[in-house]
Formats: sequence, C-alpha cells, structure tokens
Amino acid sequence: MRFANFRAMLGLGLLLASSSLLALPEDRKQPIRVQADSAELDDKQGVAVYRGNVIITQGTMKITGDTVTITQDDNGDIKVFTSVGKPAYYEQLPSRNKSVVKAYGLTIQYFAENNRIVLIDNAKVEQDGNTFLGEKIVYDTQRQIVNAGRATGSKITTPRPRIDMVLQPKNKD
Repeated sequence: MRFANFRAMLGLGLLLASSSLLALPEDRKQPIRVQADSAELDDKQGVAVYRGNVIITQGTMKITGDTVTITQDDNGDIKVFTSVGKPAYYEQLPSRNKSVVKAYGLTIQYFAENNRIVLIDNAKVEQDGNTFLGEKIVYDTQRQIVNAGRATGSKITTPRPRIDMVLQPKNKD
C-alpha cells in the first residue's frame, strides 16, 4: 500500500478524530440499538449477522449497511464489526465543539481490540467540507496513524490509484 504524504496524513488524522478514543465519552456508555430486516445470532460462536437496511446506533455513532456482522469475544465484548453496503456508512460526533465525521465505503470494518477503522472500496471521509478519497483508508485511532492508498488483495469496483484530498482553508478572523 502506498502511503499518503505527511500533510495529507495529518489532515486525515484531524478529519478522523471520531475514533472511539476521541469520540464523546458518553457514547460508549449508551445502549446499542440494532434495526434490521432479519438477524441470525450464534451465541456459541459469538457472531451476529444482521441483513436488510441495517441501522446500528450508540450515542452519536451510527452505522448502516445492507449486511452488518458483529463478532464478540468470550466475555461478550465486541471484537469486530463489518458493514457491507452500497455504500456502508459510519458517522460519529467526535466532541461537542466539532461537527459530525462521516465515512463511506463498500466495506467498513471496526476492530475494537486494535482501535482501528478500515474503509475499503470507494473509501471516503468527510468533515466540515474536507474530504478524503481512496481505495482503502486505515486509521489507527489509538496511535493516530493513517495509511491510505491502494487496496491490494481486494476486489475494487472503482480503481483509484491515487488518494484525493480536499482541505478547506481555516478562517483567520
């Protein structure tokens, strides 16, 4: 995977400040609500698959997709959620004084153990008019490291050999 230049990574780092570590602290304490057309739950394996216009909310966080799979560990803690859609969607309010961060991709994965969000295929992140586009965007929310570029090993519907970022100027009033 090619890496974006430092300025682009810094901009995306600021853009993706919606991570679970930087999100509203009360979000994690809120109940998780899942709405879907159907659900298949396997307690023994710790896997739940929701299908059909899936909407998951917890506090200010919202995840949507055609299919969302949630995997839990033996303690019942969420390990990974995978949302697949056309596109899948993620949003969260990072703090009271910031606007909502919106993320899109045909596949969105959140790895709770690693504090990592992965957007694959038509990956896009938006906040305050700033946008970041690429085949694959990976953000380590704990270490605040961003990798963006080609999605090698994945079938990509719309190849995007380069990242594309638009940063709005800050007002100096």
